[in-house]
Amino acid sequence: MDFLPISKEDMERQGIAQLDFVYVTGDAYVDHPSFGHAIISRVLEGNGYRVGMIPQPDWKDERSITVLGKPRLGFLISGGNMDSMVNHYFVSGKHRPTDAYSPGGEPYRRPDHATVVYGNLIRRVYKDVPVIIGGIETSLRRMAHYDYWSDSFRRSILLDSQADLISYGMGEKSIVEIADALAAGIAVRDITFIPGTVYKTKDITGIYDAIRLPSYEEMKAEPRRYADSFRIQYCNTDPFAGKTLIEAYPHDVYVVQNPPQPPLTTEEMDAVYDLPYMRTYHPSYEAAGGVPAISEIKFSLVSNRGCFGGCNFCALTFHQGRTVQVRSHESILREAERMIREKDFKGYIHDVGGPTANFRQPSCGKQMTQGVCKHRQCLFPEPCPNLEVDHSDYLALLRKLRSLPGVKKVFIRSGIRFDYLMADRDDTFFRELVEHHVSGQLKVAPEHISDAVLRMMGKPQKAVYERFVRKYDKLNEQLGQKQFLVPYLMSSHPGSTLQEAIELAEYLRDLGYMPEQVQDFYPTPSTVSTVMYYTGIDPRDGKKVYVCRNPHEKAMQRALIQYRNPNNYELVREALRKGGREDLIGFDKKCLIRPRKTENRRPAGAAANAKYRTGNASGKSDSACTGADARNSVRAGKKKTIRNVHKKKEKG
Repeated sequence: MDFLPISKEDMERQGIAQLDFVYVTGDAYVDHPSFGHAIISRVLEGNGYRVGMIPQPDWKDERSITVLGKPRLGFLISGGNMDSMVNHYFVSGKHRPTDAYSPGGEPYRRPDHATVVYGNLIRRVYKDVPVIIGGIETSLRRMAHYDYWSDSFRRSILLDSQADLISYGMGEKSIVEIADALAAGIAVRDITFIPGTVYKTKDITGIYDAIRLPSYEEMKAEPRRYADSFRIQYCNTDPFAGKTLIEAYPHDVYVVQNPPQPPLTTEEMDAVYDLPYMRTYHPSYEAAGGVPAISEIKFSLVSNRGCFGGCNFCALTFHQGRTVQVRSHESILREAERMIREKDFKGYIHDVGGPTANFRQPSCGKQMTQGVCKHRQCLFPEPCPNLEVDHSDYLALLRKLRSLPGVKKVFIRSGIRFDYLMADRDDTFFRELVEHHVSGQLKVAPEHISDAVLRMMGKPQKAVYERFVRKYDKLNEQLGQKQFLVPYLMSSHPGSTLQEAIELAEYLRDLGYMPEQVQDFYPTPSTVSTVMYYTGIDPRDGKKVYVCRNPHEKAMQRALIQYRNPNNYELVREALRKGGREDLIGFDKKCLIRPRKTENRRPAGAAANAKYRTGNASGKSDSACTGADARNSVRAGKKKTIRNVHKKKEKG
C-alpha cells in the first residue's frame, strides 16, 4: 500500500506516465475514509483508474495546478470536508484562527469559495479538460442558493466554477459511472444521464418527466419564489421518487439536476470502507505537526450514513439523504482490529456512529423500494406510526466491539437522537449506553426548549427531552454512575424572539446549568432554516417567520443563555428590559441578574408583570429586525468584518 501520488516523482516511482484523474482538494491529503477525497480517489483506483492528489494548491499561482501534468480523463474538485466559508468564518464574520484540515492547523491555506476558485484556476490553464466538482460545498450549492457571507443570492456553483458536471451527494456510484463514460469516449457535455449528477445545457427538449423550478431571475427578484423552489427541491431528494429538476438562467442556459444516486447496499458500503486506505495524513505534513483533524477520527468507526431525523438547520438531507445505509458488523470489526494494531492505540474506541449514531436501519421497510415520504417526517412533529424503532443491531455491534482483545472502552460521541431512543419500548440499549458507552458526559442536542422554536427547527417538543433527562438520571442512579448530560443549545434560530430566548434562560436557571458554549444560528446553503432566514418564510407551509438578523439582538439572545457570565451583564439587562421582563432583575432566587448597586430599581410587581403581559403581545422584541434596515445593517457590519480580515491577510 502507498499514498496516491502528489508529485511527478511519486508518479515515476509508482510507474505512472499519465494520470486518469487529478483530484484537487481544499483539505490537506489525509488517506482515511472519514475524508471525502480519500473515498472517491480510492473508489476510482479500485475500479482501475489512476488518480493523483493536489491538496491545497496555491490558487494565486497557475503552476500549482500543473504539478501532476494534464490528466487523461479530467480534474476532480472538492472544497474539502467542510464548506470553505464555514471552515473560514465564525457566524459573526470573523476569521477562524485555525484550520483543523490543514497542516499544523494553519489557516488561509485555501481560498474563500474554494471550489469556484479552483475551477476557474483549472479553466485558465486547461481549457479542454473535463472538470467535475463534488463534495459538500458543491452538494449544497448545486442549484441557486442564498450565500450568507456575501448576503446575496448566487447562481448554481456549476456555472460560477466553470465546471462541466457536478457529482452531488456521497458520489461513489456516480463518479464511477462518469469515469466509465469518459473512458468510453463520451464527451463530457453528453454525460446527462447519470443519477446523482447536475449538468448545464441549452437544449431541454429531450428531458421528460421533469419539474421546472422558478428561474434564477425570478428567485433573485422575489425571495418568496426561492422558498417555493426549495420546497420542490426538498421533496425530490429521494432516489426512488425524486424527479429531474430544471432551473433556468439568462441566455437560455439551464441547470439540470438528475435524481440522486441509489443508496449503497451493505455490501457496497463494506467494499468502500475495505479499500486500502493508509488511515493517516501524508508524511509530508510531519514537519508541520500533522493534520489536527485526524485526532478526532483516527480511532473512530463509521457505522452508518444518511439521517431521517430531519432537523431543519442540518444539510444532511441534501448531501447524504434521508435513507440510512449501514456497514456490516464484519466490516466494522475488521476496521476495529486494524485500529487495535496501531502503535498509538490506547484501548479506547472514540466513536461508533455517523450523522446519528443510533440509526442502524431505514426508518421503515418501504424506504428501500418506494423511497421516503415527501410530505411528512419520520420523527417530527412526533414519530410516524410506521417508524420501526429497533436498537438491537446497534447493541449487538457494540457488544462485539467491547469484547475485542485490547479494547478497554467503546464510546459514542456521534449524536444520539433522544426522541428515537425514547420511542423504543425496550430499555436494554439505553441501559447499556449509560453503563458502557458514556465518557462521563453524554452530548445531546435539544437545541432549545421553546416549543415554538423547536417547531421551526424540526425538533421534538420540550416534554420529550424532559422525559429523556429523567430516564437518563434514573438509569445513572440505578447503575451507580455519576454521568452528566451536555445539551447543545442554539440562539437566534428563525422563530426565536427575545421572549423565547428569555424562556430558555429561565429553563437553564431552574436546571442550574450554564453551558460553556452556545451556537448562534449559522445560515448555511440548502437548509430549511437558511431559507427561513433569507426569505422570512417557512418553505414547508409558506407562512411568515420572525427572523433575527440584527447583530445586537443576536448578541442579546446568545448572552441570555450564559446570563451568569459577568461579561454578559449589560446585554442580559438590556434584553430583559426590551423583553418586558424586568421582574427577572432583582434578588429573588427566580431572578437572572441583580440590579446595579447604584440603581434605584422599581420593585417587581403588578406594573412590571402587566408590561410583560401587554407590552409585547405580538411576541416580537422592541428590536425586531425583519425589515430592510436590519438587513442592510447586518450586511454592512458583516462585510466590514470580512473586509478587515482580508486586509490583515494582505498585509501579512
